[in-house]
Amino acid sequence: MSDEADTLEMTDARYLMHPFTDARANLQGGGMVIDRGEGVFVYDKAGKKYLEAVAGLWSVGLGFSERRLIDAAVRQMEKLPYYHTFTGKSHAPQIELAARLVEMAPVPMSKAFFTNSGSEANDTAIKMIWYRSNALGETRRKKIISRKRGYHGITIASASLTGIPVDHQSFDLPLPGFLHVTAPHYYREGIEGESEDAFSTRLVNEIEALILAEGPETIAAFFAEPVMGAGGVIVPPQGYWEKLQPVLKKYGIILVADEVICGFGRTGRMFGSQTFDIRPDMMILSKQLSSSYLPISAILMNDMVFEPIADESHAIGAFAHGFTNGGNPTAAAVAIEVLNIMEERDLMTHVSDVSVHFQARLRALGASALVGEARGVGLIGALELVTDKATRASSLEAGKLAKYAFALLQNKGVIARAMGDTLAFSPPLIITHEQVDMIFDGVAEVLAQMEHEIGSGQFH
Repeated sequence: MSDEADTLEMTDARYLMHPFTDARANLQGGGMVIDRGEGVFVYDKAGKKYLEAVAGLWSVGLGFSERRLIDAAVRQMEKLPYYHTFTGKSHAPQIELAARLVEMAPVPMSKAFFTNSGSEANDTAIKMIWYRSNALGETRRKKIISRKRGYHGITIASASLTGIPVDHQSFDLPLPGFLHVTAPHYYREGIEGESEDAFSTRLVNEIEALILAEGPETIAAFFAEPVMGAGGVIVPPQGYWEKLQPVLKKYGIILVADEVICGFGRTGRMFGSQTFDIRPDMMILSKQLSSSYLPISAILMNDMVFEPIADESHAIGAFAHGFTNGGNPTAAAVAIEVLNIMEERDLMTHVSDVSVHFQARLRALGASALVGEARGVGLIGALELVTDKATRASSLEAGKLAKYAFALLQNKGVIARAMGDTLAFSPPLIITHEQVDMIFDGVAEVLAQMEHEIGSGQFH
């Protein structure tokens, strides 16, 4: 290779296949090469600085240069860089992290089980739920309900939970037995004249009707994000969780809260389940658990879930599931240090303060002619873009508005996330008021430019 600065993109195009990327298009120029990070900022290989307004993939809660996390990883690697947790083996970081997570859960939990990603954790939860049904002799109770536009991962089983069409298309997904109900998005799914509370009632009635039609004895679990992330940052409407949980309890259906994005402060409380008064039987944790410095995820489960699994494993000799790096000691040590930092720096108080400013700046942009809805909670938010606010529609090709806004914003040094015609924001939890202003000052400029281009016929 010649000079590295001139060939990284070429090498990327030649050798690397990217996730969630047009593989053919990437052959033309390769990926955008990020070279280093500092606080809420990342820098490309040419030295250009970007405010990472989505914290990577909703996940780098403590920013890109937290020395304590690096030091925690080094200390653990010097002592015990790796050991497995199969056949009863364990180590101190995994034990301490399990205890911390179970004790800090917003509802009583019994055990933690470690995996490496949100996808793996949701996949494992599905297997646990099926295993439990068999342990109880409820061999027909295997179907799982999730929501359209929900995102729960991308393995074969977790992608079947996911309710985003592109994640199914050409993969022969979802698998049989995975049922999807209406997304709780009042702006898009509400009927004219219908209140938020009435909308919630209608959606919960839809879920109960599905349970009855399929047979309650066949429905094992309901998986849901407290706030739906990759489906467009959908905040649940008034009354939704309050009305839904008694229905699930009535039919003995396990409630799984997918806290992969919402957990560890994103919604303004430690867990999204606290923000929306959700009382899950299982919780899925990842992303900000290690600030994404190392791969780690966890499933928390209550005794109702754990005890039948324990009985079955005793009867047949083992719970025959796990991953080589599940509970990796170095990843667990980093996760423990994340929890230490959050506690010592009282990060939740900071989030409570800065999120007020974040939400105010976000919602003020709802006045733009191109913003159909500005929505969010805590330090997560989105702008849904339209060309006609009255009809909530776009006259352009689907996704074109957000894709263009994303590109303009990135040129200004702010990295957001375009999902359909929604522009999403989920910055590191350490962000300051001034850095929030950097994000939304840039967005305001982009929207003004797009309004001018559309109004003058320059936008194509």
